[in-house]
Amino acid sequence: MSLQHTLRALADPIRREILNLLKDGRLSAGEIAAHFPVTAASISRHLSVLKEADLIRDQREGKYIFYELNASVLEEVLLWIAALKGESGDEKDPHGT
Repeated sequence: MSLQHTLRALADPIRREILNLLKDGRLSAGEIAAHFPVTAASISRHLSVLKEADLIRDQREGKYIFYELNASVLEEVLLWIAALKGESGDEKDPHGT
């Protein structure tokens, strides 16, 4: 999955809020939709975009589909941002403070 695809998925505030909801554990589409003043079809499209970007996973259980974060993709984005900023886990303060 390309970084551009991931960043496009993260650009929408509703999709970012969906990710925030999922950080506490998996939720059904209905549980997610209950948090937003938009149609179920709109939430379904947002979930599709997040799934296409591999930011979430889904699992069908009976008539429900549950969604959960795919933290590995988020970790890759954070590592890229840290590298862009010139940070690393063992970097020392260049000013010696």
